[in-house]
Amino acid sequence: MSDQEIEATEAPLIEHLTELRSRLMKAMIGFAVFFVVAFIFATDIFNILLMPFERAVGGDVEDVQLIYTAPQEYFFVQLKIGLFGGFCLAFPLIAGQLYAFVAPGLYRNERGALMPFLVASPILFIMGGSLVYFLVMPLAMQFFLSMEQAGVEGQASIQLVARVSEYLGLIMTLIFAFGLCFQLPVLMTLLARVGLATSDGLRRKRKYAIVGTFAVAAVLTPPDPISQIGLALPTLILYEISILCARSVEKKRAENAVDDESEADDEPETTA
Repeated sequence: MSDQEIEATEAPLIEHLTELRSRLMKAMIGFAVFFVVAFIFATDIFNILLMPFERAVGGDVEDVQLIYTAPQEYFFVQLKIGLFGGFCLAFPLIAGQLYAFVAPGLYRNERGALMPFLVASPILFIMGGSLVYFLVMPLAMQFFLSMEQAGVEGQASIQLVARVSEYLGLIMTLIFAFGLCFQLPVLMTLLARVGLATSDGLRRKRKYAIVGTFAVAAVLTPPDPISQIGLALPTLILYEISILCARSVEKKRAENAVDDESEADDEPETTA
């Protein structure tokens, strides 16, 4: 290969790397801005995250008591809220920059097929987080609070006084776990589009999926039945939805194949 050919090959690579750096810089700047915003409002965000605890207690916000046992603990809690909130707020920007970098290398039909997944992914994540916030977390906190013991004769008083870091870690873990598992239809549909998964194969592996779902739920959630069942049941429903999505992809692929064959048959024959 001549020096001119080498330079011609290296030029597009340098352009791509330059564009990638520009896209990453924009994404990082956006994340930094949203991190600062989330950190400024970290106390308000934490109070919003405490509402499932308040519903479990069944009283006002004054009935909820949390502590921190290290001078820097609550500060690190606010940092975590800033990072988590900043990433959630900046996700559309980050995904948009990545898509803008990849899109020029895709065909028009591939870009059109990818857009629904970019829209569906954050929506499904929000649905998973909402399920945690409005249903699973209040039920889990009621389960934990039911273990309290009143101080009567012959019994010690056992009361739940949660640490701010542990409560934040619990609810963030549940939101992340549910949001991640709710991406199952998106993942399975993408695998079906590239031919790595089929609706028949997913149906045949349903029993393994059930066992695997409960195993994953046991790993991703706290060791209480409310959280584990609360994650496993929606995931199984999403698995069934994934089968329907894969079947829809296969049906559309078959229709396109029939149309292509029809167009080929309709082409006039040429004579030599």
